Amino acid sequence: MQETARRSNKDRSDTTRAALIAAGRQLFISRGYAETGTPELVAEAGVTRGALYHHFADKRALFRAVVEAESAAVAHEIESAARPGLAPLKALSKGGAAFLEAMQVPGRTQLLLIDAAAVLGREELDAIDARHGGRTLQEGLAAAMQVGALPPLPLASTAQLLGAAYDRAALAVAAGADPGEWHKLIDRVLAGLASPGAAPR
Repeated sequence: MQETARRSNKDRSDTTRAALIAAGRQLFISRGYAETGTPELVAEAGVTRGALYHHFADKRALFRAVVEAESAAVAHEIESAARPGLAPLKALSKGGAAFLEAMQVPGRTQLLLIDAAAVLGREELDAIDARHGGRTLQEGLAAAMQVGALPPLPLASTAQLLGAAYDRAALAVAAGADPGEWHKLIDRVLAGLASPGAAPR
């Protein structure tokens, strides 16, 4: 009986937390971080103010959780596209295309690439990315280097460089650019890295 009660309490807690994150996502995207207040957040989530502060220290902590959840969703799309069995460079290409597609979810580019840096700061945002999209890119590059599809370039720096290119592409696509054109350009960069001349001398 106690185990059932504990499970029930956890389910309610998880449901409340999920409702707050969903409400936060909706309002932070539609109104912006600065214009979203805690009264609107709890009203949108259908919970009490006490429930908000039980799960999150403040509005910024809820925003961080929203960014973390959105980053995890993008990483999931990348990993689903770069499925096991693909050649490493093909997996990187598929993952990159999946990233650009995932970032076209309305409001996601603004949230992750513009607002998050302003609210959380670069260091905290980089730490979130390292757990999600940045991690998938670094793992893909490491796999390609391991089998010789890419030369032994500095892994972290190469991931940061390509990650910046993908982020810039996502911003361009959000502004109306052709995602296919950007994807082909980044694939050309990968092909250049894979050429013999890319190896350190």
